[in-house]
This record gives sequence, structure tokens and C-alpha cells, in this order.
Amino acid sequence: MPDIVKLKAKQIDGARPGPHLLITGGVHGDEFEPMAAIRRLMGWIEPAQLSGRVTLVPVVNEAAYLCGQRTADDGLDIARVCPGRADGSITERTAFALSQWIRAADYYIDLHTGGTALEVLPLTGYTLHSDRTVLEAQRRMARAFNLPVIWGTPGLPGRSLSVAAGARVPAIYAEYRGGGRCDPAGIEAYVDGCMNVMGELKMIEREPPQSKIQHIVEDNRPNAGFMQIQNPSPMTGFFEPSVKLGDAINIDDALGTVSDAPGTNVATVRARQAGIVLVLRTFSRVLEGESVGVILETERDCRDA
Repeated sequence: MPDIVKLKAKQIDGARPGPHLLITGGVHGDEFEPMAAIRRLMGWIEPAQLSGRVTLVPVVNEAAYLCGQRTADDGLDIARVCPGRADGSITERTAFALSQWIRAADYYIDLHTGGTALEVLPLTGYTLHSDRTVLEAQRRMARAFNLPVIWGTPGLPGRSLSVAAGARVPAIYAEYRGGGRCDPAGIEAYVDGCMNVMGELKMIEREPPQSKIQHIVEDNRPNAGFMQIQNPSPMTGFFEPSVKLGDAINIDDALGTVSDAPGTNVATVRARQAGIVLVLRTFSRVLEGESVGVILETERDCRDA
């Protein structure tokens, strides 16, 4: 029987009753700003000033983190295998433990970055839940988190948020840059965002901040939030971007080029969508079929549909 995975968490119980908020980082082992932000929250949240309970997990996927890569040695992505298995591989067992924590919470925040291969324009996202009460709670949480982009998309299987959706736990995720670094601005944004949500949920006293939100898009098309399938590379090679995060882009505009090792065979990757550059590949080596960029289609908003 495989060993049971126990996530290393800190639970802070407030002096007054209130909801249970779960905050996780390190679902992928190469996403560092969430880990640092949650460690900072561990020292900042005061039980005497808290209503309810906060559970903080800075590194969900410790096996991947110790490998210095997105996934553990079994090669499985937690964000594809949730709710996992108690008797599975290390990733499946970790997903199982994470899913138990999610189902035990009243609200959930899952912090991410683009890891070592991608950079993401700071965003907060959520599942377009069929339960209007859950959806409205998620919209409130995303607005309170206060990153420039809010993106609502259909649920995708295997994710932490799919576990939350099945349990009717209002949940949001956040993405902030990446590229293998640990950006101090990202740490601050994540600490502030989590505290803002706690204020919105009346768990702490906190004045709402001045809004930094620039785009709110809810896109209900299948796979709208599946970042890894947009704008795939036509071949394995060296990717050089022609755009920057946040740039406006039209269909058929160049996202960049991919060349073979000697640079004699060069292919241009052209955008298949129009909007703004939401995700951009920063790790130059790209495999055929891997995404080189994601476009947020700002005209696709379905909130009034």
C-alpha cells in the first residue's frame, strides 16, 4: 500500500466564527510566487483579528518542487488527475489529499504562475458554475483579488477547481507571470489579493482597494480556459516571440517564429484569435504542438448571454 500523502499546511483559527478559506500554492513544482506569498501570509494573519479559519498550503506538490520541475517523477500533472487516488502514484495520491482539503473548505483560492516555460498576464479565473450562488460568490472573490484580468471559463476535468465545482465550493485561481523567477511584485500582489478576499468574505477588517481590473471576460465555449492547446508550434525548435504580454493582436498577426537548430528552417506562428496576449512562451525550446501563446478574446464576453 503506498504511503498516505499529508499536505504540509498551517491552519489558523480565528477568535470569532466564520467561513473556512483554503489557500494553496505549489500545485506545480516550478511556480514560486505562490509559495513565498503563502509563507508570508502564515506570519501575517492574526487569529485575534480573524473570523473563521484559514488553511494555508504553500507547496502542495512537494515531490515536483524537490525535482525543480512542474511535475513529479511520475510525469503526471496534478491539474489533470484530480481528484486523484489514495492508492495511485505520488501525484495521484497528492491530488487525492488536495481534493480532501478542498471539499472540507467553504471557499478556495489556488495560486499559480506560468512556471519555467511561460509567462502569464496577471489574472484571476473561475469556473462558470451552473449554480448561480456559487458563480456570484466566485465573481465577488475574483473582483476582490484585484488583478488586471478576470476570466471565467467552463470547467475542465482533473483540475483543483473541478473538485471545488463538484463540491459547490466557490473557488478562484490566480496566475502571475512566471518564467522560472520569483517576482517580488507577484508575491505582494498575491498577499494583497488573498487579504482582499478575506476582507470581502468578512473574515478580517479590510478596506476594498482601488480597482486594478482592466478586462472581465466570461467565455463559455468548450476548452476556452485550456491554455496549453492555443496557438501550437508547427514544429520542434527555437521559439522567438514577436509580441509582449498585454499586446493587442489580430487574427493572422505573428506571435513569433520557430526555427530548427541551425536556423535554416523558420516557421511563423500566427495568431488564431484576436484580443490581447494573455500567455507567452518564454522557454525558447518548444516541442511540436506545444502552445507558444494564449490570446484573451476580449470581445467574447458572454456575461449577458
